[in-house]
Amino acid sequence: LPRYFVGVLDKDSGQMEVYNAEMFNMQPLLSGGTCWVLPPGLYVPPALSCSMGLVLSWVTRVLQCVSPAQVDLCIEAFGTSKQKRALSSRRMNAVGSDIVSTAVTKAAANIIDAKGVTALMQDVAQDDVQTVSAFLPPCHEDADRPEHVYKFEDILSPAEYEALRVPAAALAGATAEDIAKRAEERSHCSFVLEELKFLPADEKSRDHKARCLWFLDTLIKFSHLKVIKKKHPMGPECPHIISRKLMKNFTSLTYNNGSVQNLVSASMRAKITAYVIVLALHINNFQTDLTVLQNDMKLQESRILDIAKALRLKVSKAKGVPGLESDQNHKLGTLSLPLPVQKAPVGQRKRKKMN
Repeated sequence: LPRYFVGVLDKDSGQMEVYNAEMFNMQPLLSGGTCWVLPPGLYVPPALSCSMGLVLSWVTRVLQCVSPAQVDLCIEAFGTSKQKRALSSRRMNAVGSDIVSTAVTKAAANIIDAKGVTALMQDVAQDDVQTVSAFLPPCHEDADRPEHVYKFEDILSPAEYEALRVPAAALAGATAEDIAKRAEERSHCSFVLEELKFLPADEKSRDHKARCLWFLDTLIKFSHLKVIKKKHPMGPECPHIISRKLMKNFTSLTYNNGSVQNLVSASMRAKITAYVIVLALHINNFQTDLTVLQNDMKLQESRILDIAKALRLKVSKAKGVPGLESDQNHKLGTLSLPLPVQKAPVGQRKRKKMN
């Protein structure tokens, strides 16, 4: 609904004072002089009827003294149909709000009496942990070795690992010239290009690392997508079982323009980031440069550090690797036993003020 104001102009100073006002339908009475009938209790003397400016000024001053209850009475008596409907709706909402507020307060009091404040705080902390854990690989806290905390089989099943043999063969057989050409074409992310320089000489170990690097590079490229429109978004060279894994585990279903679409949402990007970090840990003997992965995935540093800490990594500072800014302080993530105690988030980070 619109708001109404009355302006009173001072002709001497040329300034106008503006007052809040309500819209009334006033009707003239012609018995013994002209006057204006207002809601009960309000009356404009006939002497003021000669000057509309004076009448408005007088009405403005009177309205300043009217209580909200009196205004509601005015609307009931003289308001338009639209104003009366708004008044009725406001009153119903007020009653409904009071009922809901009372019910919520009573329910909260019953829960607190039944469980106690300490138990409720523990439940909230556990809910926060479970919410974060839903996007992390399965964690085996009782593991006796770092490689058993996040098992490789939870990242890639045996069938998926076998399917990577063919597409990863090109990486396994890459020569120094091939790696230099790939770096010039930026056909892979920085992490993969750097690790290709240090492929093991042993054929079995070389093949294993190549498969891991190919899948990690595919995960990072997949995280840059938004709405998946193609049946094979990563190209025909991507095995069908890997495409199905990406669509099933790392996208959210959304309904748009009458059809269901697969969306790489913010939460799915966080999940992909967690799996990329764990895979990088397996590649680099459970210590990896988080800053390189952050730049490849185009994330803020605070975002990847939050995910790394949720994965129970120890984060430390380290000098950057060649190929990135020499003055950039790199963050190193290390998975070691015993695992750090997982803490529930105590609050949201303060948002930056936008100019």
